[in-house]
Amino acid sequence: MLAAVLTRYGGVDALEVREVAAPSPGPGEVLVDVAAAGVNNTDVWTRQGAYGRDEPSGWLGPVDFPRIQGADVCGYVAATGEGVDPARLGRRVLVDPVLRYSDGPEPLVAEVLGSEADGGYAEQLVVRADRAHDVTGSPLTDVELACLPISSGTAIGMLERAAVHSGETVLVTGASGGVGLGLVSLAAGRGARVIALCSADKADAVRAAGADEVLDRRAGDVGQRLSELVPGGVDAVADVVGGDFLTGLLPQLRAGGRWVVAGSLAGPVVELDLRTLYLRSIALLGSTMHTPGQFALLVEAARRGDVRPVVAATYPLTEVRAAHARFERRDQVGKIALLPRP
Repeated sequence: MLAAVLTRYGGVDALEVREVAAPSPGPGEVLVDVAAAGVNNTDVWTRQGAYGRDEPSGWLGPVDFPRIQGADVCGYVAATGEGVDPARLGRRVLVDPVLRYSDGPEPLVAEVLGSEADGGYAEQLVVRADRAHDVTGSPLTDVELACLPISSGTAIGMLERAAVHSGETVLVTGASGGVGLGLVSLAAGRGARVIALCSADKADAVRAAGADEVLDRRAGDVGQRLSELVPGGVDAVADVVGGDFLTGLLPQLRAGGRWVVAGSLAGPVVELDLRTLYLRSIALLGSTMHTPGQFALLVEAARRGDVRPVVAATYPLTEVRAAHARFERRDQVGKIALLPRP
């Protein structure tokens, strides 16, 4: 079968498209014909070796090469292993990219598809049957479904941890990225008023995803404009940017509000006056991707068509290097997907 193989840590030239042996499902596994695979930060970071054994994340990254990347997958069950109901053959599935959750009261991400095991940058892949969720009746296309797991899984994890619900006002930073658009769509679907922060050239796409208001992150004092829109302060902030935005906008959170962080594009180190937190009973939360229960909520939303990711572009698998290069330029609104089959 054809696959995009990661041969080493490095740039896009570390990816090679070539024929490899087709996998076979073992006990408790299914073989999936890949219809589409999304491109994510997780794939880029894994390729670059950003997650290593000395990193504080706890995510080790691939331990050997070659490795087939691709954490986001939609496809069709082509074969079942021992112990798996053969009635699943032909069903369309959305794959939970988390291979293993850590033990303990909070099931944190420990291993990810395309990093610790071969993923969806291929015509076929093998996954545990319990990670392949049936979405046969979903109104979403294969490509749209393939753009959900990492980004919208992270988004739903953030909204769940911050307990965002109908009638609340939530600020989304980095709203034009994959996670940001997922946050906008899912928060709006919960009945929240969504205020989005992004560059002006991407505002229309963010509004189309469900934002009620869009603030240009480059235009003047964002805090002042936010206070004019919501004089009493926002109920929650879903932040994938970090950096100075956290320090500058934390006062715009109402007393008792929640700030949930799942990214640090503007910088991982911030200066924070703790009195802003404890004197106003603000909760500062961290969120890493999703739990099994949160992914199940995303699957249900996908089945109903309540979430629909923005697709910026699709590339054939043979152009995986071009897809990664486009993704890393960060000039697109929405997701990029690979199509393994002509």
